[in-house]
Amino acid sequence: MRKRTLLLAATLTTGLLTALPAATANAATPGLSGDFNGDGYRDVAVGAVCTNVGSASCAGAVVVLYGSSSGVSATRKAVITQNSTGVPGTAESGDLFGSGLATADLDRDGYSDLVVGASGESIGDRDGVGSGTVLWGSKSGLSGGKGLPQPSTLAEWGGFSRGIATGDFDGDGDMDVTLTGQDHTRLYLGPFTRTGGPLSHYRVGEVGTTYEAIAGDLTGDGAAERVYPLGEDGDPGGRIDYYRWTGGGYKFIGLPEADGSDGSIADVNGDGYGDLVLGDASDPGAEKPGGHKGGQITVWYGGPNGPDPAQTPTAVHQDSANVPGAGETDDGFGTFLSTGDINGDGFADVAVAAPGEDLGAALDAGSVTVLFGSASGLSTSGAKSYSQDTAGVPGTAETSDRFGSAVDLTDITKDGRADLVVGVDGENGTGGVWTLRGSSTGLTTTGAQGLTAAALSLPSGYYFGSVIAQ
Repeated sequence: MRKRTLLLAATLTTGLLTALPAATANAATPGLSGDFNGDGYRDVAVGAVCTNVGSASCAGAVVVLYGSSSGVSATRKAVITQNSTGVPGTAESGDLFGSGLATADLDRDGYSDLVVGASGESIGDRDGVGSGTVLWGSKSGLSGGKGLPQPSTLAEWGGFSRGIATGDFDGDGDMDVTLTGQDHTRLYLGPFTRTGGPLSHYRVGEVGTTYEAIAGDLTGDGAAERVYPLGEDGDPGGRIDYYRWTGGGYKFIGLPEADGSDGSIADVNGDGYGDLVLGDASDPGAEKPGGHKGGQITVWYGGPNGPDPAQTPTAVHQDSANVPGAGETDDGFGTFLSTGDINGDGFADVAVAAPGEDLGAALDAGSVTVLFGSASGLSTSGAKSYSQDTAGVPGTAETSDRFGSAVDLTDITKDGRADLVVGVDGENGTGGVWTLRGSSTGLTTTGAQGLTAAALSLPSGYYFGSVIAQ
């Protein structure tokens, strides 16, 4: 759902675990996730979270770049705000519309929909509580929307909707949505309708402070697990817990040895089970003895009962053999990551962002490293790093560009290989989004594109490219 941390307040709470009833399955065929106009090509939704809308500063916008056989371009786009026709709400200063994003065909009409978080939205006299909106797909692209039911218990500056994930969480064939923010995590169950929204919605218990949500099938049973990285006092590496559907309710499971604040689920080793890839970007310190200088990622391999908590995960950092670069303080390797099959070999690959990477005198210029899946798991063989100093990549690495402020691996050209979409939210002070195409040998810089906020004629503002829909 997505990811610069725009809200810093944090509290810790627990709640009651509730068994949720399964909804009746909808017989309609769902559309391709991320294909908003139903043309068979996945599209790219990018948050411009601090875009000004009229006189409303940092009201936020979502930029949709429509996919094609030639990739994306500045001409095939849509810019959507809370002032757009049919979109609920009104663009107001500090709403941060677009600070969370996730895709799924929620109403099963053959067009993917987009769930948008506005984590700074104020409700009545409560400031910064946050809200979620579904934008509906159609033949002409995203059009109109429906606000998700708003909990009445949200705290001020809680940033609700900062984290968004979609998936069929109860295995009934309908896509569901979860939203997080500070101390409130909520589950919205499908099927969705354009007039009524979700079938039902519930507060999720036993979840503490979290601004992120990860979803995917770790057990191979057809129901997606929900993973919530939790912030805790005295554990900057976080705590990883997840929910598994058991047929009559959800089982709450912990991975006590896992750390991370961002992640993705995909089948890295090709065994038919999703694997949990976690990014732990914080440097070790007095309160955090684990991790690696400059950040690291770990892979927890799935199975019929989910990841075995006793397993030794695969850990990769910039000091691992064959991985370009070196682990340095504040690199942020693993701040954001995404999974997808870049070379079409049937194994999920991993793109790892290090937005704090220094390149020569260019501080926080940023880089993205690509690691490849294999039958034996995630491999460092053939690992490659990309930045704006890489030959064929548009632009030049400059201080505070933050190449890798968000990443997404998705096939936007419909050739069966995932392309890399990279956020560069500091580019020219306003932000941008870069794309590199997948090929049978990995990423290629042939046809690489860089689209800045100016090239897309966006209104004034900051942090375009800080969020990309997964």
